[in-house]
Parts: sequence; C-alpha cells; structure tokens
Amino acid sequence: MLSSCSLNLDRILPLVRKPGQYVGGELHAVDSGFDAGRLNFCLIFPDLYEIGMSHQGLQILYHLLNSREQTTAHRAYVPDIDMERELRAQGLPLFSLEAKAPLAAYDVLGVTLPYELCYSNILTVLNLAGLPFWSSERDEGHPLVLGGGSCAFNPEPAADFFDAIVLGDGEEIILEIADLLASAKKERWPRTVALERLARTQGVYVPSLFKPKYVQDRLVGVEPLLPDVPFVRRRVLARLHAPSILYHPLVPVVKPVHDRLGVEIARGCTRGCRFCQAGITYRPVRERTLEEIMDLASQGIAHSGFEELALLSLSTGDFSCLGELMTALMDHFADDFVSVSMPSMRVGTLTPEIMEQIKRVRKTGFTIAPEAGTDSLRQVIKKGITEEGMLATCREAFALGRKLINN
Repeated sequence: MLSSCSLNLDRILPLVRKPGQYVGGELHAVDSGFDAGRLNFCLIFPDLYEIGMSHQGLQILYHLLNSREQTTAHRAYVPDIDMERELRAQGLPLFSLEAKAPLAAYDVLGVTLPYELCYSNILTVLNLAGLPFWSSERDEGHPLVLGGGSCAFNPEPAADFFDAIVLGDGEEIILEIADLLASAKKERWPRTVALERLARTQGVYVPSLFKPKYVQDRLVGVEPLLPDVPFVRRRVLARLHAPSILYHPLVPVVKPVHDRLGVEIARGCTRGCRFCQAGITYRPVRERTLEEIMDLASQGIAHSGFEELALLSLSTGDFSCLGELMTALMDHFADDFVSVSMPSMRVGTLTPEIMEQIKRVRKTGFTIAPEAGTDSLRQVIKKGITEEGMLATCREAFALGRKLINN
C-alpha cells in the first residue's frame, strides 16, 4: 500500500559527502507524489547518482512514463558508502529522489541492468529497501521488481532476484507493461495473475514461470511451465522515439561523470566485432534524420543550459551523414559557444573535416582505441584497423593543433 509520508533526512544529509545527490529537485524532474489512482514506478540505476544521471535509457523511460496521466515515475540510485552506513545506523530505508518515499511503497521497481559489475549493487538496493532478495519470497505487499537493459539478454545469473525481466528496447514495451499493471492494480489481480499476464507479453521473461535446463553445469535453455507462455523474443523499436520526449532533459544538481547533453543519433552497429555485446544486442541499426538530431540538440540545449553536447551511438563515426551533421551543428551552436564532443571514434572515421568543425568552439578531446596490440590480433577480432591508420589519424589531429591523444 502506498504511503504519502516522505522520510525526514535532515539529520542524515549533513553527515555525508555530496548530499546534493540525495535531495532531488533537478530541473525538469517531476514534482509529484503518490496518487492512489496511478501506477507508481521507481526507476533505479544500480550505481552512484553521478554515473546514473548520465544514462540516456533511464531518462527516456522516465519521461515516457511521466507523460501519461495514469502513471508516475520517480528515480533512485545506489547511495555512496557513507550514506549507506547512515541509513543503516538510523534504520531508514532507501528512498526515491522525487518523493523521499521508501522504495517498498511503490507498485513497480524498474531496475536497469547496464553491466555485470553492478549486480552486487542491486542486492544492496533490495536490502536497503527492506525487500527479500528472492522473488519467490515476495508477496502481495511487495512491489514488482522488473529488470531491463543490455545485461537482460543473459538474465539467468540474476533471474531469481527479479519478478520479470524485459528484453529489448525499453521504450518499445514500457507503456504496454504500464497499461497491464495499471489494470492489475485497479482490478486487484493477485500477484501470480499479474506475472502470468506479463509472461504472455512478448519480450517479458518471468523466471518463476520457466524451468532452466542444464547439461552438467551448463545452462542450455529454459522451458515454460505454462502451455500458453510464448518463447521470449526481444522487443525491437522500429524507429527511434520522437525527439519531443527529451526536449526537457534532467539537469543534475551534482556534477555527473558526463556533464553535457547526450543526443542519441543512432542505435545499433553493423561492424560485428567479435567481443562486442552491444553490437549484437542493439541491432538493427536505426539512424535519426538530420532534422530530428538538430531538433533534439537545439531544444535540449535551450531547456537545459548545458555548454556541451555529445553525439551518442555505438559507432558515431559510421553515421551516414556525419560530416553534414557536424557542419549544421557548429553553424547553429558556434556563436553560443556550445561545443560538440563524440565518444570513442574508430580509426578512419575521424576525418580532418570533422576535426576542423569541432574546433570552431573549443578543442574537445578525442579517444582513439587501438583495441589490440598488433594488426593480426585486430584482424582476429574483426576490428579492421591498422597501426598505420592510427598513426595517420594522430598526425592529422596534431596538424590541426591538438596536443593530447587518449588511447
């Protein structure tokens, strides 16, 4: 049952480093508490605030859910060690930023699974929230714990901690899940019924309704326990979400690791590098149009005050109109001294023309990834870059006045 009471943190915040990461109130964050008639989500990124606030996926889901009248979405991050210690000492649970309400009070906890190293943080979140680790030990009084993200494609290592795990693009399915769970809340479905309905939704894996199959110690598959539960397939967004969803990006109150506006220009990659998980799980490639990117960038900068924007993609250099895009962006933003940066670029895609455009405001850094120690090893992992290509790119960067190359 949802509580309208928020926690009093006045006696804790003066005792911790960076208390701003626990107060909420960011520009464009929702200013709403609980409404008994709504479905209340808390979206959780299982890492520190300064890392999670740079995560584009959580922001997309946050704005999507809050754009609907029947749903509310708040956020929570893993507290730093000092805050965790104080919460335990004071006997207080982990809380949401917007409402300062205990996580256990929400209808749904949506946990991002970005990388395996955060799995222990997920257990910290559940423990601080006062929730049982195992989904089998939760009852009608507990929120549903949903997982999603790139690590959801190998869900079994963490499956027993989740009531359901979503595979694929979250914005393709989140509103469908919200509609189903809103009906479950309104009509008071038992927890088991809600999970069975979720399992019949394509793209949702409910571990309790499947039985893992092992050959010795090797997992070879899962079998549904109900006859009408479909084989789980990932959900794929045919076209990236409308730019208007991110017209008003969240602006952090504590400096994040990436203090700039992120603009997703494409999703997916065709390179097929042998070690790349993301290159496979985010296929197929979907590019935004130049008009959509300019719209996202201009609206995002205007409503946020960021002085830098970053072009986000698994392989930004492979964007089909990158040269034209860079010229358009710099023509638009140079007079306002807004710079453009790009993530790690593949050798051969970072051209002198692009470098010239970027330095019109200031010389943001480049990162060139060697990927392996020799050309032969790079060929084995299908990188397709050479030592001579890397050296040529570095020479071009130095010729244009840059003095530092990261690798």
